[in-house]
Amino acid sequence: MSGRRPAPKAKRSADLPLLRRLGIAFGSAATTLVVLAVVMLGLGLWLYQGPGPAAAHDGSTTVVLRQGGGISEIAATLRGAGVIRSPAVFIAAAQVSGAAKRLKAGEYEFPTHASLASVIDKIRRGDIVHHMITIPEGLTSEEAVDILMASPVLTGAAPAPAEGTILPETYEVRRGEDRGAVLQRMMDARDTLLRTLWAQRKGNLPVETPEQAVILASIVEKETAVADERPHVAAVFENRLRQHIPLGSDPTVTYGVNPGRPPAREPTKPELDSVTPYNTYHIDGLPPTPICNPGRASLAAVLDPPDSNDLYFVADGTGGHAFASTLEAHNKNVEHWRAIHAQQHAQTKTAGR
Repeated sequence: MSGRRPAPKAKRSADLPLLRRLGIAFGSAATTLVVLAVVMLGLGLWLYQGPGPAAAHDGSTTVVLRQGGGISEIAATLRGAGVIRSPAVFIAAAQVSGAAKRLKAGEYEFPTHASLASVIDKIRRGDIVHHMITIPEGLTSEEAVDILMASPVLTGAAPAPAEGTILPETYEVRRGEDRGAVLQRMMDARDTLLRTLWAQRKGNLPVETPEQAVILASIVEKETAVADERPHVAAVFENRLRQHIPLGSDPTVTYGVNPGRPPAREPTKPELDSVTPYNTYHIDGLPPTPICNPGRASLAAVLDPPDSNDLYFVADGTGGHAFASTLEAHNKNVEHWRAIHAQQHAQTKTAGR
């Protein structure tokens, strides 16, 4: 026999020390966990930043999130509208991103395939849909309420308030907001402005109360559409009030014919001869109420008019007016206007043949 020893046989795994076997198993499990973590992270990022559901109509989806709704209600509303796929994922993403407690109510418009990240960010920022309602200067209260009633985003009904109590402006409204509440905001805005202007008014005015100022401003509003003329027109009327000369305003006459919805035309001869509290050709002083809702410029013009001796004005054919301090000068302006008016009438008649 030779003196060599036989080579040792390879140890089976069962013969490995226990700690070594546990180390191999732990390493395999750790690798698996890492792989799973990477997969889950990738899936989470895709769910968060990837494209969301397609919009059902017109490339976008509108959703109204009510005031006081919690995150679960918000998630359910978004899922019901088809903006997100999973309420649970939305809630988890909002909580992880820190947006959960900063989500704002309102009306939102989401583009088709909006990502979950963009949906959460929009609601966190309060990037709501803005609806605007414009009340033009010079409308009566009934005409202003007509605009509110025609809005498809508002609810409820609103009765026409007293003439001159609305501030003509552009107002932002929310979908579902009550028309009465919107109207109250318009009236509050007028009250706030009037208090400010009245406190800053010029001295020695012929109007003794804020209400009288609104009445006169409503007449100024209807007499001229030229913004720069309003102070001059206001000065003319105030000079006439001081001298107890009838205001002689056509718009007051037509308002007296049909209060609330006066005809948009010059008064007829019978209307000019009619006896109403609004016929300022016959009454001394102001009519009993405003004849429309005057805007900021007309209110400011009445309460801070320029110094002027003028007592008359008449259309000048350009959209504005010619002013005069004497009846003689005024009559010349009237003759000039009549010539222009006759020429315009003849041109219109010829064009209609």
